[in-house]
Amino acid sequence: MSKKFNTEKVLTVSAGHFFHDVYSSFLAPLLPLLVEKLGISLSMVGLLDVIRKIPSLFNPLIGIMADRICIKYLIILSPAISAISMSLLGLAPSYTILIILLFVSGISSALFHVPSPVAIKRFSGNKTGFGMSLYMLGGELARSLGPILITAAVSFWGLEGSYRIMPIGIIASIVLYVKLKNITEITNSKIPNTKTKSYDSLKPLIPIFVIIGGFILTRAGIKSALTLYLPIFLTGKGESLWLAGISLSVLQFAGAAGTLGAGYISDKIGKKNILLISAILSPFIMWGFLMANTYLVFPLLILEGLLLFASGPVLLAYFQDLNSNQPALVNSIYMTINFVINALVVMLIGFSGDSIGLELTFKISTVIALLAVPIIYLLPKD
Repeated sequence: MSKKFNTEKVLTVSAGHFFHDVYSSFLAPLLPLLVEKLGISLSMVGLLDVIRKIPSLFNPLIGIMADRICIKYLIILSPAISAISMSLLGLAPSYTILIILLFVSGISSALFHVPSPVAIKRFSGNKTGFGMSLYMLGGELARSLGPILITAAVSFWGLEGSYRIMPIGIIASIVLYVKLKNITEITNSKIPNTKTKSYDSLKPLIPIFVIIGGFILTRAGIKSALTLYLPIFLTGKGESLWLAGISLSVLQFAGAAGTLGAGYISDKIGKKNILLISAILSPFIMWGFLMANTYLVFPLLILEGLLLFASGPVLLAYFQDLNSNQPALVNSIYMTINFVINALVVMLIGFSGDSIGLELTFKISTVIALLAVPIIYLLPKD
């Protein structure tokens, strides 16, 4: 594998990440309207996100498949599938149809997010952290612009008119096909010894998976609160749908800057140091956001976005830099841990929000997030 950083290929896959995740970000800003239209509770809202993440349970199978087949076609097709399913949310006549559409979107997300970091790793040479930052930047920019795009769409065409933005994702898949069809570096993984059992090669990594799972679990409350329930939280306090959507975009845009900077800086000062800075500061800023008046909301969301999302590219680079001959499988297990934990916590926050209110639930999640600090010290050196 070349040690040279291939800018064009890294940017191509990162652009695919952008167009895929633009559509994945539609759910949160649509929730206030969907709650009103279908009469669903916060617990049912949490279940929606769980349904969307159920396909992540099959990430290891996708990882094994991706280590042996032409993974570029998974990357190419996923934006179109997500565009179709997520653009139809506004037309869903019932909660059941909503679940089906989100489940299809979850399948698409799994098919994209397992192999694409492996492709980035191969294209990044010896600059894995920077490559992962550009990749994560695509996703965070998508989650910044996605809420604005869907909010504008429903403002112009109504909730049922959201399907009109579907063609963008389909065109993105066509462009990806043109760009990636002749690329051979991501045709399949080169596994030196195919007789080695997957479990044997992964066994030394189990303690790392457990530690990272604990880190993700302690911070999942804050992340779920802000990325899914923030629009409901703000509209519940009397703010407009536009302000709620813009707040989510501000958070995600700051997260985009955080992911870009964190990966680059982690190549300089170490991955554990970046994780530690994020784990210490983000809970205090989240508490300030909950206590702040209206004028401080946006500045605090910017700071929180910078720190909260900084761990994303660092963890991706951490797993891709592990000495494993099955990188897609390793990445798939990490993605499974990440998605499953966040899905369960999202549902718990929904139940808690129905029982004791979202504000108190957010405060409890903030305190729990401080437990991530001692967990970081359990990680081996970079």
